[in-house]
Amino acid sequence: MIDVFVTSLHNLLTLHHLGYMMIGVAVGLIVGILPALGGIAGMSLLLPFVYGMEPTAAIAMMVGLLAVIPTSDTFSCILMGIPGSSASQATVLDGFPLARKGEAARALSASFSASMIGGLFGALCLTGIVIVARPLILSFTSAELFMLAIFGLSMVGVLSGSSLAKGIAACTLGLAFGAIGTAPANGGERMTFGSLYLMSGLEITIIGLGIFALPEVLDLLRGNSSISSTGKLGRGWLDGVRDTWREKWLTLRCSTIGACVGLMPGLGGSVSDWISYGHTVQTAKDKSQFGKGDIRGVIGPEAANNSCAGGNLIPTLLFGIPGSGSMAIFLAAMILIGLQPGPGMADPNRDLNLTYTVVWTLALANVVGTAACIALSPSIARLTTIRFVLFAPFMILIIVFGAFQSTRSFEDIVALLVVALTGIFLKRFGWPRPAFLIGFVLAGQVETYFYQAVQFYGYGFPLRPIAIVIALVTIASLWFTSRSRMRQKEAVPGGITTDIEFEREEDETAAARNLWPQVVFTAIAVAFFVFTIVEGAENSFLDAVFPIAVGMVGLLTAATVLFWQVRGATGRGTAGNMNFDLDDGTTSGSLWRFVGWLVGFVAAIGLVGFTLALIGFFVAFLKVVARSSWLQTLVLTAAAVGLVLLLTSILHMNLPGGLLQNQFYDQLVWPLR
Repeated sequence: MIDVFVTSLHNLLTLHHLGYMMIGVAVGLIVGILPALGGIAGMSLLLPFVYGMEPTAAIAMMVGLLAVIPTSDTFSCILMGIPGSSASQATVLDGFPLARKGEAARALSASFSASMIGGLFGALCLTGIVIVARPLILSFTSAELFMLAIFGLSMVGVLSGSSLAKGIAACTLGLAFGAIGTAPANGGERMTFGSLYLMSGLEITIIGLGIFALPEVLDLLRGNSSISSTGKLGRGWLDGVRDTWREKWLTLRCSTIGACVGLMPGLGGSVSDWISYGHTVQTAKDKSQFGKGDIRGVIGPEAANNSCAGGNLIPTLLFGIPGSGSMAIFLAAMILIGLQPGPGMADPNRDLNLTYTVVWTLALANVVGTAACIALSPSIARLTTIRFVLFAPFMILIIVFGAFQSTRSFEDIVALLVVALTGIFLKRFGWPRPAFLIGFVLAGQVETYFYQAVQFYGYGFPLRPIAIVIALVTIASLWFTSRSRMRQKEAVPGGITTDIEFEREEDETAAARNLWPQVVFTAIAVAFFVFTIVEGAENSFLDAVFPIAVGMVGLLTAATVLFWQVRGATGRGTAGNMNFDLDDGTTSGSLWRFVGWLVGFVAAIGLVGFTLALIGFFVAFLKVVARSSWLQTLVLTAAAVGLVLLLTSILHMNLPGGLLQNQFYDQLVWPLR
């Protein structure tokens, strides 16, 4: 073993290896800073270049990229309110409010320090588990993975905010969205409307961008100001480090959660992100600032998603089972350079030295990436001083382009629009979007693992020993959450005793500004749950169990919410005032106006193609909304077109063509073709 360590250390410290690692770190920084691209896009960029490379150099470049993306994607989360990747969505909840309060430096430093600790912890786990991982991983069958997914759903009570009824309804709405497509058991189609696109279901990238990113962009547009008035990160770099040190046990617990979830193939960083955020809220004594700018809401998820990268490498290296989408590309790259993932990677007589080279490269790249992010922070922060009406079209462009990366189909953009409208209504009407997201993320795992567990072990699979342990942890989590909610309610003047009463009081307060738009939205949700039940019932038993169960729970909770909303609206005498303006009077712009711009952009893409629609959208938006000069408009439009053409060239992709563009395709020249 000593020879193995010496060889691995020698490989790590050569200039050749360090140089390629720095290339990977640099690419990872760029990909992470650009919202919505994430690890899959980054690994796709490197894949064409690794063929024929020397194995340790190729590994250094890829691991350098994988290590830094969970750190660098924090910039867009905290400074712009846009998830940098599917594994960083929870960071937005508290990171962006902290930046709006002028505490961006504190949030970034806490994030970077927690990320570094999480990354080092993941590498440490990988070091220790390499030899003993085989029996540990193989002990988790589909039965245990199903129970783990149920444990993830138990976090919904924590993420539900003030109304548990809305929280459960939002979660089941996410589960119902996750049920769209082909059923894993017998391949039945559910809620596809005959569309080939929907047969494969909706992508997590589209859901994350639609539920979080676009609603935040539209809200900032309505405010008609910049994200930050100074562009300065402010003081607090040391405060953020102190916060991480003060919450060191939380950091270690969430790092453990991330590493353990990373060990489980298929769960991925988005699951560890939400479980760790739920754990952070659940174990906090004071929960009042979560979602408004609590530094613990940044530390927990960031520690988890970085340690998850180390955990993901274990099944990928030792069993050839990719732990996430980016690991699937990493696996393909290993095969391209002549390496065979499997138990041989843990054999001292074969490739164990290469495995430890990977481990230590991961640790070193985390430290280098953190230092680079700190150095780049002031420059990136200056972007937030730009008038948001000038910045917004670029953000919309990046979000739409990121969604198009999912399957590279025009339907990706249409799906983004539909999901974004859902996200806007969820936000405006107080339905917790984190609960929706955790429902969607876990929908596929819950159903797939349930089906597999029943097939292999029968309906008694929850009685397996490890499954029982996970079930007990889940029950303890639910008990802890319920006790915490009860203590919160006891502190509320007037002695609120039930969630329904809390819902009623919340709705009666909101009735003063008109509840009828909320009533209509909740009624649509009720109708969607009925549709989910009807569609599910048309399939075989195993294909129908999941959508029917989800639809029933969603129908019950949404109907409860609807009852109190209608009662509150009619009780306040507002039945005759059917005002469907979604604005609350706190901002200067109309939400519907900017929704119209978004709908118009998508419609133009479908009509004239992406490039022409992009030019038209930028020119019109900058002239009408931003009131820019012609020179500024043309320069910014040219920059947007150049950015898109550069990305499409690097990623070897074709932009969607519209109906008219396809009609006259032969007469067009690049880049319109």
